[in-house]
Amino acid sequence: MIIKNLTPHPINICNNAGEVTRVIQSEGLVRLKAVTVPAGEIDGVPVTQTEFGQAEGLPEFQEGTFYIVSQLVKSALPDRTDLLVPAEVVRDEKGNILGCKSLGR
Repeated sequence: MIIKNLTPHPINICNNAGEVTRVIQSEGLVRLKAVTVPAGEIDGVPVTQTEFGQAEGLPEFQEGTFYIVSQLVKSALPDRTDLLVPAEVVRDEKGNILGCKSLGR
């Protein structure tokens, strides 16, 4: 089985002690097409709404290959069983993300 990282940054996999045990480098980028449309005004401030469409940069399903993507992409494509997202995020004492303990389906 193969895991490909389609986010714009490396994914650090950490053990329970918070130590990085594996780094999965970025191999591309998947984004959803987005259009911002007016949605009114609140107290004189324009309000907009973002409408998301098709995924760009996502390969077709391939048996034995899994793709790490953003939660937004994964949520937009619930039928794709090959999409993974970073899960069990590990942070330092200042709240900065160090990595994750697992990949979520």
